[in-house]
Amino acid sequence: MREYLLVLLVAAGVTYLLSGLARRLAFRFNAVAMVRDRDVHTKPVPYFGGVSMWCGLAAALLVAAQLPWLGGFQLVTHDSMAVLLAGGLICAVGVVDDMVELNALAKIAGQLMAAGVAVLNGVKVYWIPLPDAIVSLDEGSSIVVTVVLIFVVVNAINLIDGLDGLAAGVVAIGAGAFFAYAYGLSYEQELVRATTSSLITVATVGVCLGFLPYNIHRARMFMGDSGAMLLGFLLATSMISLTGQLDPSRLSRPGANAMAAYLPLLLPLAVMALPFLDLVLAYVRRTLAGKLWYQADKQHLHHRMLNLGHSHGRAVALLWLWSALVAFGVVLIGLFPTPATGVALFAGLVLAAYLTWGRRRPKAADG
Repeated sequence: MREYLLVLLVAAGVTYLLSGLARRLAFRFNAVAMVRDRDVHTKPVPYFGGVSMWCGLAAALLVAAQLPWLGGFQLVTHDSMAVLLAGGLICAVGVVDDMVELNALAKIAGQLMAAGVAVLNGVKVYWIPLPDAIVSLDEGSSIVVTVVLIFVVVNAINLIDGLDGLAAGVVAIGAGAFFAYAYGLSYEQELVRATTSSLITVATVGVCLGFLPYNIHRARMFMGDSGAMLLGFLLATSMISLTGQLDPSRLSRPGANAMAAYLPLLLPLAVMALPFLDLVLAYVRRTLAGKLWYQADKQHLHHRMLNLGHSHGRAVALLWLWSALVAFGVVLIGLFPTPATGVALFAGLVLAAYLTWGRRRPKAADG
């Protein structure tokens, strides 16, 4: 655990220290978010948050490779370097988009190329846990499932990046929950606790925490597509890599926690609950309106929170709360299935619902 903590601190520190430089570079290359009708910021804000995030990720993974424990697992080092390389590719596509605004097909092509790099290096879905069986995937099915999962998660995180600090906070919470699951499950089932999933998720938490001081309301810089697509890619690959390093038969052995065996299927849905809900609603909404799914509008979940009368900061805090309740709630129920856990989670959901809808107020001025 101490090495994981060091990885988190390196990721956070390097991201924070380089964000100021990335901000200046964004101004120099005119990578600036101008004010559009659907935006909530009121003045131009520089992009390139993804650049500092990728550098923080690189520093953390390179340090991990030199540590006596994490560095001793060749598979973890190999897979994490593959994720770093593919993440650099998707970040670079985002950087170009932040400067010249690529069309949707160009961005999709970049996402698929990054997914291809991950697959070619063995980072792919090997099995899927179902209620009655654990299904092993053949080569073709594994590739298709991996690419689709990466595509969906990347675009879901990209869509939710609409308020200062929202995407970074939601991803930090989701990655933290997945780390708690991966590490806790390894401990409970007496499996190897060094996994690519644990390493990538703890580094992802670090880069998000390092970037948040620049991105919290009022933001001094945005992560842009370079950061949003990178974070989505890291979440997706951390989930995917776990299936290549945990023996599914150990999860369903006699005496094992049955709920824990299904968490590889349930937890990605819980971690991605808000972004995935936003993605599905956007697709349905735009389809019914006769628009393409990637055509932007101003009806995302964060816009609806503002329309309820919440301030910018309160809206973000409430969405963080919902993310934490769903993600960590599923982890706690899976690893500690007791009545007390259920009662605590129910109480948290009631409180979140009251804070969201129970105190209706006129629409507040931003700030």
